[in-house]
Amino acid sequence: MRIRAERDDLADVLSRAARAVGARSALPILSGLLIEVVGKTLRVTGTDLEVTIRTELEVEVLEEGRTVIPARLATEAVRKLPSGAVVLQAGEGEVEITGGGPRFRFRELSVADYPKVAEPDLEGAVTVDGAAFAAALGQVSVAASTDDARPILTGVFFESEAGALRLVATDSYRLAVRNVPSVTAELAGLVPVRALKELGRTIGADELKVAMGTREATFASARGTLTTRLIEGTFPNYRQLIPDSYPNRLTVSRDSLLESIDRASLVAEDHIPVRMHLQDGGMELSVTRQDVGGETEHVEGVYVGDEMTIAFNSRYLGDGVTVLDGDEVVLEVVDPLKPGVLRGSGEDFLYLLMPVRL
Repeated sequence: MRIRAERDDLADVLSRAARAVGARSALPILSGLLIEVVGKTLRVTGTDLEVTIRTELEVEVLEEGRTVIPARLATEAVRKLPSGAVVLQAGEGEVEITGGGPRFRFRELSVADYPKVAEPDLEGAVTVDGAAFAAALGQVSVAASTDDARPILTGVFFESEAGALRLVATDSYRLAVRNVPSVTAELAGLVPVRALKELGRTIGADELKVAMGTREATFASARGTLTTRLIEGTFPNYRQLIPDSYPNRLTVSRDSLLESIDRASLVAEDHIPVRMHLQDGGMELSVTRQDVGGETEHVEGVYVGDEMTIAFNSRYLGDGVTVLDGDEVVLEVVDPLKPGVLRGSGEDFLYLLMPVRL
C-alpha cells in the first residue's frame, strides 16, 4: 500500500478517526487505525468497539492495499512533517511516512487481528441542519452524568414528541429537555454522550444524516461517519419531575446572573449552595462558607410570586444558565423544596434543577 497526499489533509483524516481509538484498550490492535486504499480513496477507521469513526480522503494512489498503523504515532508523525506532500506506505511489517526530508518508520499492526466492523447503516436516516443539531445537543449534554456506574444516565435520550424530535438528559440532580421541532422523525434510543461530543470534532458539517437502529446510532456527513452502540436499559420517567405550573417567576438578565454566579463561585464549592432570596425587584444572591467567608449581592429583575429563599448547587446553576438562549433568564419555582426550572428566550428548551435543602 502506498499513497501520496497533502500533509494537512492527511493529518486531518487520521486525527479525526483516531478520536475513536481507546487510550487504554485491553486489545493492542485497537490502538491502531485501519487504512484501506481503493481506487482514488483513502479510508481510515478508528474504533474502541463502542464508537467507530470513519473518514475518507481522495489521494494519489500509488499502490492499493490495507494496513493498520499506530494511531497516535502515525497521526503525530504526519502533523510534525514539513508542509507539502507526504507519502505513506506499508509493507513487510513496516509503515513508512516521509515528506520534505524527514522519514518515520513504525511497526505495522496486523490487519487480520483488526475487528470486523459493520458498515454504517443509514436506513431510514433523517437529514438535519448540522449547526442547529449540534447546538441542541450542547444544551442537553451538560446535564448528562459522567458516572459510569450509572450508565443509563450517561446518555442523551432520543424520542419522538408530537411527531418532532426530543432530546433529554439527566444526572438525577438536573434535567435538560430540548425539543427539535425542525426534525420530524421517529428516532428512539439512548445515545452515549461521549459519542455525541465527538460529532463536532470529527464529522460535523452543515448537513448531517441521523439513523437510529435497535442497537446502534449512526451519524454521517460529507466528512465521514460516526457509529455508536446505544445504551441498553430504560431511561427514567422524567415527565413526572416537571411540575404542571409555577406560581413564582423571576426574570433577570442572563449576563448579570452569570456574572453573579461566577463571583459567588469564588467562595462556593460543589457542596456549598448558592442562596437566592426571591423578592420584589429581583433577588439577593449569597453564599456563605464558614472557613472562608461569603459574598452577597442584589440582582435586579422582575419577580412575581411569594417572597422565598431557595438554594442550588452553584456549578449546576451556572451550567444551566450558560446553555440558555437569549438575553433574559426566567426562573420558575413552586417552593424551596421542589425543583426549579430555567428557561431562555425560546419554549423549546428547559433546564430543571433540584434545590439544596437549607
